[in-house]
Amino acid sequence: MATESSEGEEETKLMGGNPQLVVDGDLREMAKMAAWSVSSCKPGNGVSSLRDDNYETYWQSDGAQPHLVNIQFQKKVKLQLVALYVDFNLDESYTPSKISIRAGDGFHNLKEIKTVELVKPTGWVYISLSGNDPREAFVNTFMLQIGILSNHLNGRDTHVRQIKVYGPRPNPIPHQPFQFTSSEFITYSTVR
Repeated sequence: MATESSEGEEETKLMGGNPQLVVDGDLREMAKMAAWSVSSCKPGNGVSSLRDDNYETYWQSDGAQPHLVNIQFQKKVKLQLVALYVDFNLDESYTPSKISIRAGDGFHNLKEIKTVELVKPTGWVYISLSGNDPREAFVNTFMLQIGILSNHLNGRDTHVRQIKVYGPRPNPIPHQPFQFTSSEFITYSTVR
């Protein structure tokens, strides 16, 4: 169920979650190219727990809301999808219930592009950064900020177990206006 909020960004309600991470083959993980930081954390539950591919570890915030995850890139990148692993069954009041996604050139000009409400999620939750217009298939940005605005059961601190950020794969043949999808077409796409 999608509704429009007063600021003009899209607000979405997501229920459930997927136990397995399933992503299209035309997307690649972009987070390794970024510098990650968090607004606060408990000792031993820092930003490294978000990136270790272990569902047993988690980032735990320590402080007032909103809790923030900052993802900064050296150069402008195209981003299309954010995937978060959260578990309401294990974390209960620590589970995020409202998430805001912001993008910009840096901390000084972040703009909210998506607000998502989670309803008792367990597993991977996918947040598309695509707009309503087909020409807005991705976000072109230097920085992405994920803000945890509220938690289930009015919890104060939050647990997020994993975060993955995906962007489109680059065209394998440079200076070509379209992209072939099969290896046979790619083989015969250039003239000698």
